[in-house]
Amino acid sequence: MIPIRDENPTELTPFVSMILIGLNVAAWILLQGAGSPPVLLASIEAFGSVPCEVTGGCPVRGLGQSALLTSLFMHGSWGHLIGNMVFLWVFGNNVEDSMGHLRFIVFYLVCGLTASAAHILFAPNSAIPMVGASGAISGIMGAYVLLYPRVRVHTWLPPFFFVDLPAWYFLGYWFVIQLMMGLSSLAPTMAEQGGVAVWAHVGGFVAGVVLIRLFEKRRLTEAKRKKVKLSRAEIADLEW
Repeated sequence: MIPIRDENPTELTPFVSMILIGLNVAAWILLQGAGSPPVLLASIEAFGSVPCEVTGGCPVRGLGQSALLTSLFMHGSWGHLIGNMVFLWVFGNNVEDSMGHLRFIVFYLVCGLTASAAHILFAPNSAIPMVGASGAISGIMGAYVLLYPRVRVHTWLPPFFFVDLPAWYFLGYWFVIQLMMGLSSLAPTMAEQGGVAVWAHVGGFVAGVVLIRLFEKRRLTEAKRKKVKLSRAEIADLEW
């Protein structure tokens, strides 16, 4: 299921969401060679987060613990990048709208780091680099489902079908799939295989659910739920 847009207009201009998308695209083009195989592989090795390097289980060849941050802006393919950016735009602008720009930056990074920690917890000895913004974006999705569970999400079911789904169904279904994939990955035969870091998705989503009440500005979210139009002065006071 691919989200196209939601029926959830914003009060604030989503500057941070747009900047994050720009940073991810810039990193893909400038640091990862837009997917050119030699450059892509080198960038993943240099900037990806390797669990055993973080835990001290293997020699540090990349950035070590610093890669927990840089890995959030690296991707493995065009599809990986585009998919993440679509989810970030559809759901991120409304979560930014709920807390203001500065809080959203902190929220995004904390969810991303928590997602990485969850992946490392379940694969502490893995030497496979982890890259992608999806852990942080999972946190946004967890926040969204608590803030706006009944909002309709226009969804593409490839290749031919388009449906409108409530956010709680779309995001709840997505989370259950990630959890089931994570549980299946615990099988001994799957432990060291590469692929999607589903426990990062699960950890990021849970982080978003837990943290949103600490980060949201109730005046912003209540106004949206009650469809109360805020004045320009109120918006200026709340957006940062």
